[in-house]
Amino acid sequence: MSGHSHGHGQCQCEGQLDPAERGLEYGLFRKIDQERLECLNEASEGSGKLVFKPWEERQDRTKFVESDDDEELLFNIPYKNIPHMSFDDTGREPDQVFQLSRDLSGEVEYATKIARFSNVHHLSIHITKNFGAATSKIYYVGLRGEWSEGHRHEVTLCTYEASANPTDHKIDLITPQTHFIA
Repeated sequence: MSGHSHGHGQCQCEGQLDPAERGLEYGLFRKIDQERLECLNEASEGSGKLVFKPWEERQDRTKFVESDDDEELLFNIPYKNIPHMSFDDTGREPDQVFQLSRDLSGEVEYATKIARFSNVHHLSIHITKNFGAATSKIYYVGLRGEWSEGHRHEVTLCTYEASANPTDHKIDLITPQTHFIA
């Protein structure tokens, strides 16, 4: 799309997509394993799952997650059976850090480092602080990208012989013969 630029965490597009088409771009929420999705430090158990919803419902303020004891929230979003993070793991260097902007309409887009987020099987989002409130409240998280079916590769055990060991291959029908070439 020409005239497409990103700045200060927001997408400024000259030719905006119509809302129905834009909503399709955010369809990755359908691929999340909802049974194993986890939000740590949520005040109400299971409420972290409520913010992964269709684009059209992004402004629904009845479904949200609020942090419990402080402003931190940690989402573990599985697409496959991959281990999840704990708050002990948050000291590691993240794959990407965003400076968040206030977004009451749910339309701010954050450009990701594409090379870091190809072939994602599991995604963790750590909210470390907010805009000064005692707790954090999130109404919508939209995940945009392309989905491709994972290919399961079973374990294959192979034994290769560089040269056959005759004692491993006993055959009674062959009489050993020695040939000399001079």
